Amino acid sequence: MSNVIFISPNFPTNYWQFCRELKNNGMNVLGIGDQPYDQLSPQLKDSLNEYYKVDSLEQYDAVYRGVAFFIHKYGRIDWLESNNEYWLERDAALRTDFHITSGFQTSDIPRIKYKSNMKEYYQAAGIPTARFHLVDSRKGCLDFIKEVGWPVVVKPDNGVGACDTHKLSSAQDLDQFLSAKAPEVSYIMEEFIHAEVNSYDAIIDSKGEPIFETGNVTPMSIMDIVNQEDNSIYYIVKNLPADTRKAGRATVKSFGVKSRFVHFEFFRLTQDQEGMGKQGDIVALEVNMRPCGGFSPDMMNFANSTNVYKIWADMIAFDRSTLEPGEHCFCAFAGRRDGKPFVYDHAAIMEKYGGQMKMVERIPDVLSGAMGNQMYMAVFPTQKKLDKFYHDVLLCKEG
Repeated sequence: MSNVIFISPNFPTNYWQFCRELKNNGMNVLGIGDQPYDQLSPQLKDSLNEYYKVDSLEQYDAVYRGVAFFIHKYGRIDWLESNNEYWLERDAALRTDFHITSGFQTSDIPRIKYKSNMKEYYQAAGIPTARFHLVDSRKGCLDFIKEVGWPVVVKPDNGVGACDTHKLSSAQDLDQFLSAKAPEVSYIMEEFIHAEVNSYDAIIDSKGEPIFETGNVTPMSIMDIVNQEDNSIYYIVKNLPADTRKAGRATVKSFGVKSRFVHFEFFRLTQDQEGMGKQGDIVALEVNMRPCGGFSPDMMNFANSTNVYKIWADMIAFDRSTLEPGEHCFCAFAGRRDGKPFVYDHAAIMEKYGGQMKMVERIPDVLSGAMGNQMYMAVFPTQKKLDKFYHDVLLCKEG
């Protein structure tokens, strides 16, 4: 029986399903988390063979002791994973320290976590990338901006999501950013790309080949959603576009990805842009060596009539998927921000779209910055019906 340690199995709250499918595949599933055992959901408790509580997952020594305890009790650990962006470096350090070779090691982190380092691997795959500058002095930034023009985008070189990401449109914006930025953080400045975000989401086997592929489209900038406290929308595509598939597979090869669930983000240009390409072309944004966040795994299931939690666990256990392909549709996410004067209230939305609705929940506060406060997830057979749903759910009263 293979031993699998799952870090933070209780959060995100849907990740217990990874553990369930591992256990269903005959794995010995060992959880390490900071939530008391009696507060774990019944589903998660049933999905774990044993649970080790630490006071804080931020304390490396405590998590290290948890891994050591499981090794002493069960023997060699075959896999260690969190599928969580926040813990990628922690996961790699634990694998390195305990010689668990079935995943990224500490030496892999620079190329998969630092946005400036990602660019050479994208370029090796033949995918254009935005010009960039590592933020240093005001003069250095202005020299770069003179080359690429306003606006520019600045964000942590090693960051999670759209946190601490800013669009600068003037020297005044730059000065304000430089005076307020965290001094211990390294920032990357990039030319602004006029585009929507398209993703390549896949589960990759041990040979670097995809056993499941899909993607999503984010018509609105996550940066703007967070900074302007706007509503949030994105959707899983009915069918993955051929150019996204090609770019995603080339990126998998360039980064040497094996035995992982990945979420790669690309820009699709909304206008011709010098040095980048023509309207509709694909441009690199960043790699994320974990599943797309929030409820996206569930959306992938609904859009593809499948179970990505099981496909991932099948990859761990069998290096292939045991599921047959299902029918495809669009799966829409709409995150409404509290306090906005929406034309249709919750009851009206449910009356009109209840038959298409797959999930309706309040979004946890920790995720609400990027996702809104009230979530609606629904499926549609056509782009036209998808667009009508977004119009109705997000329509606000004038004035």
